[in-house]
Amino acid sequence: MSKIALITGATSGIGAATAHLLAANGFDLILTGRRNKRLVELENVLSSKYKAKCLLLCFDVTKAEQVQSSLHSLTANWKAVDVLINNAGLAVGLESVDSGEIEDWERMIDTNIKGLLYVSRSVVPWMKERKTGHIINISSLAGKESYPMGGVYCGTKHAVEAITQAMRIELLPYGIKVGTIAPGMVDTEFSNVRFKGDNERAKNVYKGVTPLSPADIAETILFVITRPAHVNIGDMLILATAQGSARDVFRNP
Repeated sequence: MSKIALITGATSGIGAATAHLLAANGFDLILTGRRNKRLVELENVLSSKYKAKCLLLCFDVTKAEQVQSSLHSLTANWKAVDVLINNAGLAVGLESVDSGEIEDWERMIDTNIKGLLYVSRSVVPWMKERKTGHIINISSLAGKESYPMGGVYCGTKHAVEAITQAMRIELLPYGIKVGTIAPGMVDTEFSNVRFKGDNERAKNVYKGVTPLSPADIAETILFVITRPAHVNIGDMLILATAQGSARDVFRNP
């Protein structure tokens, strides 16, 4: 019987790349996101290319009622989630705390922290009942160090790290693995979203650098979730070779 993986934020970037790789490795997938057209397009590719069995749930992780109603609409067989990948997340704006946009702060807090909590609150009881499961929370280098103009985003990812540590301890008696994967620079829509559609500014983030790709992170996720039953990789930081820290990047001329 195929294992079931639930991926939030599956419509692009790390989420979409992970969906492709897990489908190629025989997983059944519950794919969630806000953009239904992209979910349908992704399912069409996965079903034709890998013969993958997919179930689509279009909802916004920041809306608790949407999360709960969507997830609890699943039939019993789909609720047997083996792997939960809390991937949905974003950064918006790059300003100091005294000049940041409150709407940007709320969007980051609601998505990166509350969205992870809302989804976990629905799925974890199913895992506890079965006494098995694996939860991967996508953190960030920003969850391990803070940098100027990114205080709120860094704060949300520090929160992901703290929540993950607590979940790991809480779920020990149930045999449920919990861990974080923390990427550095990854070439996704991340910078386009942060700079609110300013594509030129977004491109400059990766200028002179070979960043990580979404596929790099997907491969790491697959590695982590396919370890033996007695092995839990609790935390993994992944950087591009050219990146030493959040602020130290070697750029080729």
